[in-house]
Amino acid sequence: MGRGVLRQSIALVAAIAAVLALAGAAYAENYVAMGDSYSAGNGANSTNLNSACNRNTYAYPYLLAQQRGSALSFVACSGAKTGDIVDSQAAAANPSTNLVTLTIGGNDVGFTNLIIACTTFGCQTQINSSNSQITNQLPAKLDAAYAAIRSHAPAARVVVAGYARPFAHRTCLNATGITLNEEDQLNALTDHLDSVIKARALAAGFSYADPNPYWSGHDVCASSRYTNALTLNTKDSYHPTRAGYANGDVPAIRAIIG
Repeated sequence: MGRGVLRQSIALVAAIAAVLALAGAAYAENYVAMGDSYSAGNGANSTNLNSACNRNTYAYPYLLAQQRGSALSFVACSGAKTGDIVDSQAAAANPSTNLVTLTIGGNDVGFTNLIIACTTFGCQTQINSSNSQITNQLPAKLDAAYAAIRSHAPAARVVVAGYARPFAHRTCLNATGITLNEEDQLNALTDHLDSVIKARALAAGFSYADPNPYWSGHDVCASSRYTNALTLNTKDSYHPTRAGYANGDVPAIRAIIG
């Protein structure tokens, strides 16, 4: 082979490599992970990405991004409410965003604080109040949050994850302080919350990921728990464990997006 032909061959290979690289960049998944502590990673006993928001590498967004090779913008934050999606988190997305995931709505109705209260005091009043908020106030708040996401990411696939039922109508040390009746009511409240989240997500043209089929047999009383019980760091209480994020939330979302 002559030098001229060799140079042409090398140039051709380089050009093909450049085209493939550009094609790969064009189709790279730009992923924005929004939401509250159930997206940030509370319960995984780590804050190794952001201590203020409890973001960590055991949270489902980070695990998903690693599995899919996505470019991740991780803005979920502990304590976030629907208003935080509208006011700040949605702005992390843009027209090139391919994928958005979020878990949101629990803090708007005091979900985690309600469960923690049940471990120490009677919580019937709080349960009634949260159910009322889910019915009467949450739908409009979710609509506003979802509209904000769509306005920033008009072409993105948006997957809204629900909250898993924490109990399985059985007593154990991990559920100390919560009666079987309260467990049933809290599970019913979780289902109520999820049903509203799902309905508003579908109405917005989004997808809904149900974690409950993956949580079956992994409640707070299970030997392999996907939900933490009451912990010394109350911010981690009744949030997914590392196994819950990896084996519950991730497959629930991957069942939607592949």
